[in-house]
Amino acid sequence: MAKATITTTIPLAAISFAIGLVIAIAVALARIADNRVLAWVARLYISIVRGTPLLVQLFIIFYALPELGVTVPPFPAAVVAFSLNVGGYAAEIIRGAIMAVPKGQTEAALTIGMNYRTVMASIVLPQAARIAVPGLSNTLISLVKDTSLASTILVTELLRVAQIAAAPTFEFLALYVTAAIYYWVVCLVLSSIQSPLEDRLGRFVAT
Repeated sequence: MAKATITTTIPLAAISFAIGLVIAIAVALARIADNRVLAWVARLYISIVRGTPLLVQLFIIFYALPELGVTVPPFPAAVVAFSLNVGGYAAEIIRGAIMAVPKGQTEAALTIGMNYRTVMASIVLPQAARIAVPGLSNTLISLVKDTSLASTILVTELLRVAQIAAAPTFEFLALYVTAAIYYWVVCLVLSSIQSPLEDRLGRFVAT
């Protein structure tokens, strides 16, 4: 089980979160853009992701897409589903964090000749990152637990290994409790990183 945690569950969560975070930033910026079409597309994406179960999203990508001639292997299918899901939820966290940065800073930067991209990259996003850390940390922890759903599309992650091991021995209690402990430990480690990360990013927040 430890091997499954290191080789599948943690990489699955890490890759999906990294890709999802990139999606989330793009969607959040589109959500607050002056372009109404872009903002509408972003809102639609968020609505679909947040309004449908993650399990259904997994099934659509892995089981339904082959009907259209698109076959995605189990692990990549899980990455796609989890990344899109994280993107939808984290986008609103990031958008809220961006909106929490005082508008006066943006206006002042634009006044002295900085372009919008530079203002976002150098002033707004670094401060928004500090504000978004608690929400994003919760999203990551939820993602680690949600990786258990990947077992439904044949990804041999932690829960899948426990299921396979328990099938011939019927030791469901011991093996499932062991799997739960592994998930718990990973989540504890992630939680312990949150405060130091907040302190590190705190230097970007204007006082």
